[in-house]
Amino acid sequence: MDIIFYYGLFLLLLYFLQKYFLQIKRNLPPSPPLSLPIVGHLYLLKKPLHRTLAKLSHQYGPILLIRFGSRRVILVSSPSAAEECFTKNDIIFANRPHLLAGKHLGYDYTTLVWASYGHHWRNLRRIASIEILSSNRLQMLYGIRLDEVRLLCKRLFRGSKGEQYQTVNMKSMFFEMTLNVMMRMIAGKRYYGENIAELEEAKKFKEILTETFRLSGATNIVDFLPFLKWAGSNKVEKSLEILQRKRDKFMQDLIEEHRQIRNSFASPESSKTMIDVLLSLQENEPEYYTDHIIRGMMQVMLSAGSDTSAGTMEWALSNLLNNPKIILHAQEEIDANVGQSRLIGESDIAKLPYLYGIMKETLRMYPVAPVLVPHESSEECSIGGFHVPGGTMLLVNMWAIQNDTNLWEEPSKFKPERFQGLKEERDKYMLLPFGAGRRGCPGEGLAMRIFGLALGTSIQCFEWKRVGEEMVDMSEGTGLTMHKAQPLFAMCRPRPVMTKLLSQL
Repeated sequence: MDIIFYYGLFLLLLYFLQKYFLQIKRNLPPSPPLSLPIVGHLYLLKKPLHRTLAKLSHQYGPILLIRFGSRRVILVSSPSAAEECFTKNDIIFANRPHLLAGKHLGYDYTTLVWASYGHHWRNLRRIASIEILSSNRLQMLYGIRLDEVRLLCKRLFRGSKGEQYQTVNMKSMFFEMTLNVMMRMIAGKRYYGENIAELEEAKKFKEILTETFRLSGATNIVDFLPFLKWAGSNKVEKSLEILQRKRDKFMQDLIEEHRQIRNSFASPESSKTMIDVLLSLQENEPEYYTDHIIRGMMQVMLSAGSDTSAGTMEWALSNLLNNPKIILHAQEEIDANVGQSRLIGESDIAKLPYLYGIMKETLRMYPVAPVLVPHESSEECSIGGFHVPGGTMLLVNMWAIQNDTNLWEEPSKFKPERFQGLKEERDKYMLLPFGAGRRGCPGEGLAMRIFGLALGTSIQCFEWKRVGEEMVDMSEGTGLTMHKAQPLFAMCRPRPVMTKLLSQL
């Protein structure tokens, strides 16, 4: 038995020595020392993922080669390495890995988020950037954003009783507002709040949305240990299949409804929803702009533009409640530049550098995607002088970069003033909450418009304070997007100087 034990120990030592010298010979990035057979470094991962990955980078270096089961992964946690990925190697890293979420929720890897780099993806990106999310189109739809923010303020004002503070679930408030904005842009419908015409449809929508966020944020172990699929332990995939059938039917019903309206009435260009825009393109190129493509674009817009924006607003207000002097400073800035005779508009944000600093500081500390959506190398390349083989998954830990003590002074403190006078071009890769390069988020402009208008109006119109004496819990929840572990409840009342304006909403 002793001989067998020592022989096994010798073989194990030989295995790791071979891997070590092979890594040096091929000039691969450093790795954590113990990569286990089959699981690789998966045993090291704990929640939240971005913090675990940050600790690994701090210990072993800003460019790491790690193994998630069968997948080779390059982990990047420095601005210079991120810049290399999104400039010199941008095309090489323009692909997405084939994960189960992309197969089922991404229409077999054909949507804007999940499609491989190529003609099809470039056309989807062009549609998103020019037809749906261009500055001109966003300006045409400004009335929707303005209306929903005003309705939010109206709900808060009506809930108040004179000068008394009311306790409000702001997670729910922000979530419902952003969903209404997105669905009005997509299909011309709102599903939350008062005057909901189709209650049964709204109920189905809410059920589908709840399930979508639950499953899309789940990590599917089969993505990294594919043999488990044949062992029958992939319940998540079955749930994804069922969910996608529900989503498909709901979106297709909306398309058919708009198709019938278009056949009956001519709608003015300025009032077109996203479905109308895509159906117009379908009339000219029906072989390409299929209902399949339209449904995929609708789902990407809804999933990427609602929960993320609402979560960012919730983080921002949580930080403000823990730093009440910042709220007063922001109110003084708005009063001085906008006044108290009208409500803030999107065009005012450019004149409010402190408010803009609050927005940027929130995105720095709590980026929507703390680890950017995965990329995958189409061929071999080099990062930081290290060799990266083709077919390697790329993870850029933006949370680690944006909270690095070597890059930011007191990164754990909420300091909006740090962005006043900051040269964005010079420091661009220190702050990339929306990603960069070809696969950077095309919805950044829309997200910042909604964020600025909603947060600015909330600060302008209301006085805010914490529910109790304790600081707001800033714990992070689990999942691939960063959301608060505990929903934000806050106390608010109308500012006396804004009561007259609010009563007219």
